[in-house]
Amino acid sequence: MRMSKGRVGRHLLGLAVAGLTLATGSAAFAELGQPAPWEWTLQQSGSPVMDNIVWFHNFLFVLITLITLFVLALLVVVVIKFNAKANPVPSRTTHNTLIEVAWTLVPVLILVGISVPSFRLLFLELDVPKADLTIKATGKQWYWSYAYPDNGKFEFDSLMAQDKQPRLLGVDNEMVVPVNKVIRVQVTGADVIHAFALPAFGVKIDAIPGRLNETWFKATKTGMFYGQCSELCGKDHAFMPIAIRVVEDKEFASWVETAKKKYASGGTSTYASAAGPTQ
Repeated sequence: MRMSKGRVGRHLLGLAVAGLTLATGSAAFAELGQPAPWEWTLQQSGSPVMDNIVWFHNFLFVLITLITLFVLALLVVVVIKFNAKANPVPSRTTHNTLIEVAWTLVPVLILVGISVPSFRLLFLELDVPKADLTIKATGKQWYWSYAYPDNGKFEFDSLMAQDKQPRLLGVDNEMVVPVNKVIRVQVTGADVIHAFALPAFGVKIDAIPGRLNETWFKATKTGMFYGQCSELCGKDHAFMPIAIRVVEDKEFASWVETAKKKYASGGTSTYASAAGPTQ
């Protein structure tokens, strides 16, 4: 059964409205530090590194869009201008020095233009600045343990809590850090390879048994931030969340005093401190 032009128009208008609603709805549903329903963009940034990642992502998106439109325009021109009807006698041109130099040089310049901000971002991620606080995160099957060597060397486990929201991301004991401070995170694995990943901070690094990797972040906003193990580490890989609570300095100092008593341990493990050398 054929549809009338009016009905086709109404259907197309409905699809356009639905698409616009979906696009704007993701921003309305977005919540700091966690995934949102119908989210199709990057999570809202909570650190300088993530600010740079978002900028680089948007820069590449614009560049790719322009290249795609340019190639599409060339294809349309070729189809219209060089079809058999428009050119019953085809051109026998085989070389054009200017075009050949251009289609070699322009892509090289584009790649150079991409590489400069790419290397800057990579350097920003890997060059850990002087830390205000060091935390050791150990991936285990299937939870995380956090140690605070700069604050009394206490350590605690962080397991997923079934009764907490957001679903599959809430934990019983969150990592707590102060806002606007450089946090160095030393990451290792106790059994198999895990991965410490927190989208809002632009952090993702492997936790490998027998190796101490490190990354860093500087949270610029207070609140809860969630991530997950992003390495296939076993049957409960999907139930190994990371929860970081960012608080003001006074609240962090108060939490440290409480944590020293709550997580008191007689262990003698040695950890690097913020003032000590990087391991």
